[in-house]
Amino acid sequence: MNNDIDNLLNDLLVSHHNWARRTRFGKGYPGQSMTCKSARASRQYDDENGALDSGLEDSRMEAFDAVLYRIPQPFLTALQFQARNMATGIYVWASPRLPINPFERQVLLLEARNKIMKELAFDGIFP
Repeated sequence: MNNDIDNLLNDLLVSHHNWARRTRFGKGYPGQSMTCKSARASRQYDDENGALDSGLEDSRMEAFDAVLYRIPQPFLTALQFQARNMATGIYVWASPRLPINPFERQVLLLEARNKIMKELAFDGIFP
């Protein structure tokens, strides 16, 4: 059971990292008029393109984002760097805010994971 919970939290952290680092660069002229910007097409027939799935993923990540940023420092930094390392697949990212000693850093990361699990359970996002 603990392995499943750890894997789900890892998946949430990686998904949030990838969701949060999306950047939207604008080049050239805008693709829509400012007067029509808030108008949305119906998504009920756009299921094959993933419009419904992306909407669900956005709302899931917004809820996770709200919980994540309630975690105090340095626990937040530990979670963010773990997410970045897991998203890239190699563990090369480090922060000067975190302890240099690997054992202390591991203890801090475990405490951070416990804190976010409690917050997720409190909000009803995660069992």
